[in-house]
Amino acid sequence: MSISYNEQERSFRLDTPDSTYLINLVDEEGFLCHAYYGRRIPDDTMRYLLRLGPDQHPFRDSGQQVGLFDALPMEYPGHGLGDFRESCLSLETEEGHRVCGLTYVSHRIYGGKPALPGLPATYGGEGGCATLELRCRDRFLGLEVCLLYTAFEKLDVICRSARIENRGERPVTLTAALSACLDMDNRDFDLITLHGSWAYERMIQRRPLGWGRQGVSSLRGISSHQEQPFLALAEHAATQEHGQVYAMHLVYSGNFLAQAEMSQQGLLRAVIGIHPQDFAWRLAPGESFQAPEAVLAYSHTGLDGMTHALHDLYRNHLTRGPWRDKPRPSLVNNWEATYFDFDSEKLLDIARTAAGRGIEMLVLDDGWFGRRNTDDNSLGDWFVNEKKLPGGLKYLADEVNKLGMKFGLWVEPEMVSPDSELYRAHPDYALQIPGRPPMLSRTQLVLDFSRQEVRNCIYDQLHKVLSEANIAYIKWDMNRALTDVGGACLPPERQGELLHRYVLGVYELQERLLRDFPDLLLENCASGGGRFDPGMLYYSPQIWTSDNTDAIDRLRIQEGTALLYPLSTMGAHVAACPSHTNGRVTPFATRGLVSLPGCFGYELDLTKLTEEELAMIPGQLENYRKVGPVFHSGDYYRLASYGENGEYDALMAVSKDRKTAVIDYVHVMSRQRRRDVLLPLRGLDETTRYRSGETGEIRSGAGWMYGGMLLPRMEGDFLGKLIVLEAV
Repeated sequence: MSISYNEQERSFRLDTPDSTYLINLVDEEGFLCHAYYGRRIPDDTMRYLLRLGPDQHPFRDSGQQVGLFDALPMEYPGHGLGDFRESCLSLETEEGHRVCGLTYVSHRIYGGKPALPGLPATYGGEGGCATLELRCRDRFLGLEVCLLYTAFEKLDVICRSARIENRGERPVTLTAALSACLDMDNRDFDLITLHGSWAYERMIQRRPLGWGRQGVSSLRGISSHQEQPFLALAEHAATQEHGQVYAMHLVYSGNFLAQAEMSQQGLLRAVIGIHPQDFAWRLAPGESFQAPEAVLAYSHTGLDGMTHALHDLYRNHLTRGPWRDKPRPSLVNNWEATYFDFDSEKLLDIARTAAGRGIEMLVLDDGWFGRRNTDDNSLGDWFVNEKKLPGGLKYLADEVNKLGMKFGLWVEPEMVSPDSELYRAHPDYALQIPGRPPMLSRTQLVLDFSRQEVRNCIYDQLHKVLSEANIAYIKWDMNRALTDVGGACLPPERQGELLHRYVLGVYELQERLLRDFPDLLLENCASGGGRFDPGMLYYSPQIWTSDNTDAIDRLRIQEGTALLYPLSTMGAHVAACPSHTNGRVTPFATRGLVSLPGCFGYELDLTKLTEEELAMIPGQLENYRKVGPVFHSGDYYRLASYGENGEYDALMAVSKDRKTAVIDYVHVMSRQRRRDVLLPLRGLDETTRYRSGETGEIRSGAGWMYGGMLLPRMEGDFLGKLIVLEAV
């Protein structure tokens, strides 16, 4: 088993293929201290790294413990006992006191991994992972915390979470309940995060780690366009292929904090979890609180190692259902084709054109329900507008099915329009604070999904729609952040629970949807990429990557996304030109090339394409069927970044058996240059010989990697090519 306990050393050991994680119990009290995390070692203890000697902690045995606590590397630090760094656990008693500290009680080691009630989480069986439960207690409060650690046998990943239980006789209010902490020495680390905005999500930022606290967070009620619930600590010299990287990623879709803190001693504390601001969870005696799961990944082979570990984890141990490993259908979405201006015949015209070129699914976007012809009404009224769609969705879906295509549908279940039947009947269903007018965004309000009756109301409508027509796919949208965070059914002392209860409500509704319609392909969307996080992947195997469908902008968006997420999770479409986001005109072939690595489709009016463009579609779809499995299940490598060099972009995927490799190259901007582009490839088997499908050249994997591939200079902007290497 990958987890063991050394009783003599009072040390817990967690092993993955290339990493070791060590925890020590310290002193008679049994403080839980983090001793080591890094490259795999045979030692059962690294206790010396705790620096407990009298020369390093002269006050340790003199009754002056404050100096000790502020320098000890802790597994799950409490608050108010001398550790002045960021705490994972803080609370308030009925008397207003805020002190808490944890010491060891017991432990349990077993094969497999438990589910987290009501929360998304990674999964694994007894043969693939093992779990350590460390139970600790604040003996003065009667508060117990169960720390969960799961080590995967074949992945350099450790998953952590915490369950907090009130075993005392009086209630307490949690004011912070983070998921994981990593205490270690600073090693000239850089901090890597993903920042952005609407239409420019997940831009990679790397900066030297400085003194004090630095990190990212969201207070928008969603994980957000602006920040990703992730941080990585990379040695300053670390590259794509070399150097140590430590990553933390939160499996959660609401407010979060991901923070690194360098203390006065040069010690580094990284924490991740639900953001403490606007969080207050009341625990009555006998009640418990489950924190979301945090994924810790370690690599000594640079960013590639981190990326591969996360990709394999999310593909095989997070996404679920029948679509997890199946090729995703190519689709055409009508949004940029028609916006709200459509009827059945217009949609069927698009479907006929699509079917004739081999596209597998038509997706009807916004505007099919209520009185929806503009975006200022009808959200919450999930019944068909038969003035636009005579015969309803059943007629339309049946006609699309007759063409040999599947039918999909857009919904935005978490929102309500003030101009809607639902709001007029139940204005209290929206988040609001009594006496304060609610804040509109996009002319809509947010439904209080913390309430079961609200979720039931929406679910009953969705269930009816899905039961009456053959709908194979749902695009679940969410188009604004949360404001007016007040719950009509929560007492004053529990209002601080609302944001987390809302997220739990979203999870519960999506789980019901998948339980009742198990073959449904669910694609989450939040104004594009506003909730692209591991929590959503548990329910939907693909997510709308961004509302920015411009091919050139998407190069950077998809690069940042692919740093963490498998290409199989990224919705990617050939969109209309000029781009509706920036007016850029990009060749149809290049738009197809940029979209090809993801879940491929079209978002434009096929009936307005030129004959030349229409003729390209079968070839793009053939490429998708041929190389899509390599992109979606193989190992991903970033060869060149347009965001860094300003000229060209290149990514590569290699099948797990190392027999096929695919290079996706986009020449963005032409420069006055005399030399061809040289791309050193990665991930090939050195001794295997590979033939280029473009030139017919045959050379060894070592030759392609260490000598590189020459790409002739391309005349013009926004051009590209797809190159396939096959083992011979």
